[in-house]
Amino acid sequence: MALALAVYVLCTLVFFLLAQPERLHAHTPFNHFALLADSWIHGRLDLGGPPPAYAQMNDFAEFNGRWFIAFPPFPALLLLPWVWLAGGAEGVRDGQAFLWLAGIAPAALFLVLEKLRRREHSKRNVIENVALALLFAFGSVYFFSAEQGTVWFAAHVVGAGLCALYVLFALDAERPLLAGLMLGFGFLTRAPLAFAAVLFALEALRVCSEGRAGGGEGDMARTQESVRPPAAVDESAGQRLKVWWQRLDKPRLLRLYLTFAAPAALCVAFYLWHNYARFGSVGEVGYRYLKVRWAGRMETWGLFHYHYLGRNLGVMLSGLPYWNKGAGAPFQINAHGLALWFTTPMYLWLLWPARGNAQRWLYRALWATVAIVSVWTLFYQNTGWQQFGQRFTNDYAIFLFMLLA
Repeated sequence: MALALAVYVLCTLVFFLLAQPERLHAHTPFNHFALLADSWIHGRLDLGGPPPAYAQMNDFAEFNGRWFIAFPPFPALLLLPWVWLAGGAEGVRDGQAFLWLAGIAPAALFLVLEKLRRREHSKRNVIENVALALLFAFGSVYFFSAEQGTVWFAAHVVGAGLCALYVLFALDAERPLLAGLMLGFGFLTRAPLAFAAVLFALEALRVCSEGRAGGGEGDMARTQESVRPPAAVDESAGQRLKVWWQRLDKPRLLRLYLTFAAPAALCVAFYLWHNYARFGSVGEVGYRYLKVRWAGRMETWGLFHYHYLGRNLGVMLSGLPYWNKGAGAPFQINAHGLALWFTTPMYLWLLWPARGNAQRWLYRALWATVAIVSVWTLFYQNTGWQQFGQRFTNDYAIFLFMLLA
């Protein structure tokens, strides 16, 4: 825990030292979460009037003549005390507030990596785990998200921290209530994180197939195979499945799932009510009411569609700097950002997994989680726009760094 605290302090210090001065001394021009918190303090779900001029009408939803913040609301809850103490949204240095929170994700990631080491899921040592946590903080798009501080990037800072805490509690299905709560808060911050529930589901299945929780040191060889039906040359797949089903501790599995689901379901219920109270429909999040230039494509293709896949994959895999013949910096990047492998080259290491990794249960569970979380942003109508690298990869970067371990 002391090392995790040191990681938090170091990361936060560096984030502050490298932040633009205006982030520390004034609110950002896109302080949507502070505006939402201020609305709550005044007993409203809408803004009570048009957005402030400094926000340039950027990503506000208009419905029935009222203006709303369409983004998931949990980061606004974190700003409530700041707004209350400051007496209003404009008095809150929201960029600075999120800098204080930015050290949580790398510190929690370090705790996750250490848990993997202790349970013999990883062969990394403590120093290597510190290095991986710092690489996440400063060598991925998380760094640029933390330094931005505006509404879109602030959500990623909060979401990554909640994701890391969720994983910490979800590993070995050790803390189902806290895992469900962190995932619920994550959903109220970055909606794709809801699909990371697959990791807890698979971890609970594994430990209940073992017949006990934990899987402490020395149990690794046994735990990797225990979740699968025992293999036998003269048994059919159906027979092996039957034997595995008989071994599965089903009452315990149900208890784990229900304990995990309870707080997450409450968060989802709140979100559905929040949608209904604002827009008259539990399924309406408000994005189609945004006053943005690309509203037409959302009307045509919707928020999610395979029509967007080619462009999103292009940004993720092929965005590179280009030569700038004019004055200023010799290289320039596209506003959609750089390729994932260019911003964090270490991800390329995942293409050559260590021997035996592909057969390990947790390894496959992590890749399944990456796939189900990332697919939504690949089919999403927006690339992330005006970013150093694709910011949506923050939603599953924690899982990628676990795979690196």
